Amino acid sequence: MTGLLHGKRLLITGVITDASIAFHVAKVAQEQGADVVLTGFGRLSLVERIAKRLPKAAPVIELDVQNAEHLDTLADRVRQHLSGVDGVLHSIAFGPPSTLGADFLDAPWPDVATAVEVSAFSLKSLTTALLPLMGAGGSIVGMDFDARFAWPAYNWMGVSKAALESVARYLARDLGPRKIRVNLVAAGPVRTMAAKSIPGFVELDKNWAERAPLGWDPGDPEPVAKAACALLSDWFPATTGSMVWVDGGLHALGM
Repeated sequence: MTGLLHGKRLLITGVITDASIAFHVAKVAQEQGADVVLTGFGRLSLVERIAKRLPKAAPVIELDVQNAEHLDTLADRVRQHLSGVDGVLHSIAFGPPSTLGADFLDAPWPDVATAVEVSAFSLKSLTTALLPLMGAGGSIVGMDFDARFAWPAYNWMGVSKAALESVARYLARDLGPRKIRVNLVAAGPVRTMAAKSIPGFVELDKNWAERAPLGWDPGDPEPVAKAACALLSDWFPATTGSMVWVDGGLHALGM
């Protein structure tokens, strides 16, 4: 039986450990027939070690989305492993300590600017860097955390996610004529290394599991990974500028 992503060439960002949502997207994608290349930031040797835990060891390319040289050379470096790119997973976010958990009113602009650049503007940066490799039918998927609400402690990262959602809509508008889709997956809380840096995360995932109509297991990233892979496939050919919630249904509830 042919997999959902048979023959697809994917670039997946954001793998830090084998608990990362991006790692599980890469794993499901490979199981569904895709060829995968990962990007890493910082400790590349760690990402390369984690990449060997995939069903098929994947090559790793260094990418700092704040580094213009990295972005300018990204397409050429990806070409060393893939003849083109059919899909991209943007799973990149970062905010200095003042932007998460600290007093919202005290965060200085340079820290906020960093959070917005890395977490939101980078969706545009990554997309434009890879456009030379992507043709009609391409799919860009970003990882989101529903920014319609002010979450406890999430603060300027919540603002950055709101910006990410807007960036995705404008990219969808401008890339639609090229038949390239741009969508987001708004995931419930998943126990990743990044999530552990969010103050109050443990309480958040406990309440989520209790309130979500379908229930929610923060230790299981596979439902999120499957949704991302579905959007990276050809099975959503007329869907762009959208956000798919994978959160057990909590987003649909009021108080």
